[in-house]
Amino acid sequence: MQSIKAHNLEKSFGAVKAVKNYSVEIKQGDVVDLVGDNGAGKSTVVKMLSGLYKPDAGEILVNDQLVTLRSAIDARKAGIETVLQDLALVPQRPVYLNLFLGREATKSAIQLLDHKLMCREAEKLFLELGVNIPSVKLPIGSLSGGQRQAVAIARAARWSQSLVIMDEPTAALGIAETAKVEELIKNLSLRGTAIFLVSHNLDQVFRLSSRISILRRGEHVGEYETSHVSKNDIVSKITGSSD
Repeated sequence: MQSIKAHNLEKSFGAVKAVKNYSVEIKQGDVVDLVGDNGAGKSTVVKMLSGLYKPDAGEILVNDQLVTLRSAIDARKAGIETVLQDLALVPQRPVYLNLFLGREATKSAIQLLDHKLMCREAEKLFLELGVNIPSVKLPIGSLSGGQRQAVAIARAARWSQSLVIMDEPTAALGIAETAKVEELIKNLSLRGTAIFLVSHNLDQVFRLSSRISILRRGEHVGEYETSHVSKNDIVSKITGSSD
């Protein structure tokens, strides 16, 4: 079974220790949700796992193999894909080219883009994931916010071999579009995708996650099976009122 493990990750910025001794294990089909107050260190953890920050201490293992992530490219090579809040989509380009952005399929000796193949692959992927896009040839900029988010998540799922990280995937969406993105996340989990999710929405956390990992002031204060805790329990751990 594929898995990713982080052991005792630490990161400081000058005299400020942003994250201390953070550990997590995420296996196929898991949805682990990282929660914490603003400034708790969630974004720093995401950036360490996605290769944007190099940890000062600790280690990351993919399928029990130690990896060094110095960049997003290193993370992708390790099979880790990240959906950040800016989505990293090109509005003027069609959906199918955004799906293959930087990894375009080519044909012939002179490396011509294989547009037909990419269109077919995009349509097949969206069908498998239950993503409703009117046409893969439409420019991304013409889609709704929820559809753009779905394309970014589908792209991550298409290329991930180990883990998909999502940072506040529904933060800018309305109720109906949030429900569609949540359904997509559930579908990915059922397909065996390992997901590391950051969300401020505790209702969403309890709808989606199998486990909840909690940061408070940069420290990992616990990890809990979602079915064994209440929202009040999690709020108490986030705020420290249970100490």
